Amino acid sequence: MGSTLVREVMQAKIVTISVDDSLSTVEDIMHLGGVRHLLVVRGGKLVGVVSQTDLLRLSLSTLNSQGDDYRRAFLQALEVSQAMSSPPITVEAYATMEKVAMSMAQHKIGCLPVLDGDDLVGMVTITDVLSHFAGVQLR
Repeated sequence: MGSTLVREVMQAKIVTISVDDSLSTVEDIMHLGGVRHLLVVRGGKLVGVVSQTDLLRLSLSTLNSQGDDYRRAFLQALEVSQAMSSPPITVEAYATMEKVAMSMAQHKIGCLPVLDGDDLVGMVTITDVLSHFAGVQLR
């Protein structure tokens, strides 16, 4: 029996956002959708990843003691490109889950976009990895 492939574990239904969208849109999608990572695209091609951690780091470093209205206005004025990690660290759909776990640990990241060639086909998160290795089905 071989190792499990990322395509067997990944989330195929993913949320993407345009590189030109505002960070307030990112915050809204994350809050309403209960997601911690958004894949950033330009012209249908993956160009980056923005996470809750990226958003929080930017907000905290700039706004220390400002109110919520000021923070929202600040996020509205910034584009995703100013907070995203780029180029994104990715994994191929036919990689093993062991490779995914090693890559996440090495890069200290919580998600990996999944590619099949140049096509974005899904995303795998640290929760997916932990669930896989613990033998727990979340979906």
